[in-house]
Amino acid sequence: MANRTRTYDPVKVRAALAAQTEALRAAVRALCADPAAERLLAAPTRLGTWTVRELLAHLALQVGWVPRHLDQPLEGRQPLGLAQWVAGVGGLAPLLDGAAREHAARAFEGPPAQVAEEFEREADALRDLLTGPAAADPARRFEIRLGSMTLADMLVTRLVETVVHADDLADALGRGDFPHDRQALAAVARLLADSFAEQVPGGAVELRVPPFAVVQAVEGPRHTRGTPPNVVEAGPLAWIRLATGRLDWATAVEEGAVSASGERSDLSAHLPVLG
Repeated sequence: MANRTRTYDPVKVRAALAAQTEALRAAVRALCADPAAERLLAAPTRLGTWTVRELLAHLALQVGWVPRHLDQPLEGRQPLGLAQWVAGVGGLAPLLDGAAREHAARAFEGPPAQVAEEFEREADALRDLLTGPAAADPARRFEIRLGSMTLADMLVTRLVETVVHADDLADALGRGDFPHDRQALAAVARLLADSFAEQVPGGAVELRVPPFAVVQAVEGPRHTRGTPPNVVEAGPLAWIRLATGRLDWATAVEEGAVSASGERSDLSAHLPVLG
């Protein structure tokens, strides 16, 4: 089975991003209305030294990034594909960390009601973009530090941000899994699986993320028919956590979050996919 280059329907991406953002809006609203909101905002997250307040500041920045920068002049940066973005965005971690802390100290330092208001403002801006004429031109170019993307692809990266960090928020609050939009979850699982196959090319291992993705990767004998000798299978959330470094391989195997069979099925040396 050869890996195919996957495309994402811009209409479905916009609908998934709108639904995922609305789910986040509801979660932030509920958190900030909680009598224990001040304590919850100060709670630690699995993202280094970030608190929930700083996580929400980062999420707000990512939700509102495209609307805020939509009309900035193009500088002629090199085209950037989705798999390239996945491979390169980890290098921006120090910059993103600094921006989140600055935004938390400036716009998210107030009482919970203000935090909710600031997040709603960014969510409103994205909603207006997704339902406006600009988003209807998926070939429109959009530049970030890593390169030049189509607007359609840029909105897929916003799915990654909203799904991954919604899961971070749910983990920090200890309230079970986040109610992700199904299409948003599917798109992110697929993109990270495809990016894994591009980063670790080969055909020795079949990675399955049911019901959303199947790819072949890892150098070695290529499987052509019958049951593959090396199979790794994980549910969408487990795969996303592995691919983004939220879950380590040994723990995932031990806890049954991932099943791996075959001598080449240990993927620990190739993870995370997105730093």
